[in-house]
Amino acid sequence: MAQGKRRASQNELAAALTRGPVEVLDFFLPLWAGSALGASAAGVGALTALETLVSFAVRPLAGALADRFDRGRLAAIGAVLYGLSFAGYAVTPGLGPAFAAAVLGGAGGAIFWVALRARVGEGLDGDKAAFSKLFSAEGGGTWIAFVAAMTLVPRIDYRGVFWLGAAACAVAAVVMLAPTGPAAPRTTAGQGFGQLGRRLRPMLLLVVITALAEAGVALLLLMHLQRGHHLQLGEIAGVFLPGFIVYTTLPEYLHKVTGRLGRTTVLSLAMGCSAVFAAGLSFAPNPLVLTGMWVLSAAAFAGAIPVEQEIVAEAAGVSLGRAMGIYESATLLGATIGAFTAGLLYGTGSGWRAACLGAAVILLAGAALVRPVLRAVTAREKAPEPQ
Repeated sequence: MAQGKRRASQNELAAALTRGPVEVLDFFLPLWAGSALGASAAGVGALTALETLVSFAVRPLAGALADRFDRGRLAAIGAVLYGLSFAGYAVTPGLGPAFAAAVLGGAGGAIFWVALRARVGEGLDGDKAAFSKLFSAEGGGTWIAFVAAMTLVPRIDYRGVFWLGAAACAVAAVVMLAPTGPAAPRTTAGQGFGQLGRRLRPMLLLVVITALAEAGVALLLLMHLQRGHHLQLGEIAGVFLPGFIVYTTLPEYLHKVTGRLGRTTVLSLAMGCSAVFAAGLSFAPNPLVLTGMWVLSAAAFAGAIPVEQEIVAEAAGVSLGRAMGIYESATLLGATIGAFTAGLLYGTGSGWRAACLGAAVILLAGAALVRPVLRAVTAREKAPEPQ
């Protein structure tokens, strides 16, 4: 029991140390690349797209490795690659070398998060709230990193913030290498990617919908605050910060609600409420109301995402690494589609309202699919495997 608690604390600390700087990087990188490196809009888009593409491509390999090797050490390797990426951005003299940093970041992110989530899944039998606690740790790391970055960037510039991100990733690597007792045994048996993909296919549809809506709504809100309400960087961060705090505090409490109401009810309610809040964003008259709507959206997503992770982990059996590789790929696919579509829609005449209502419709469709999807996944878990 003590060993399990130490390992869980280790996982959560590493997640907080890594997630915060990564979210700050995603927020700062387009601004920094345009102002400090003189990159065009196309260059900024290519830089962010490259990291996404590499991360997407490496995730299946990361999943296979996480089922064969020690997941703590593998996550440490991912954290080191993440740190090298931050250091690359900090020292790059121009856009060209920044692409190399993007490749390192994409590979490091894939390896770190797949291995870490698979490691968390090992302890799910002993602690059903493991993924909720991990989600809280990631959220806590995010808002703490944002407060620190926004406070320090006027003094140490973007490059100084990137160096701090590199240091945090180095600490995360050390944390993951700290001994906590024998690791869970590895096996080459289990389900292959094809078999797992078929088993998880219904659930992955919900994962894509959730990631698409979350990323799309967040980007819409960011652009609307900047272009529609003409807020500055600090004011925009002030709108987002309460939502990040909700991410930090609610998941463990919502897990207790899930235990009482059941996953189907909680997931349906979370997606339905997210749809209402997404539609409400389109009618919010000022940043104060937008802040409140974003807090409610964050609460709904904080209820849905850990439940999805638990279901995927339980369906994986011993193939946790491969399952988390597939899950992370679905999340990344949904987030990419959501951000790209939101950007396109916002540029049209009534894009803000149309995009928010579109996200609401997609989420309502997801809420309607929850019951049949969970029934299908459960049935596939119970069905005997074909010989």
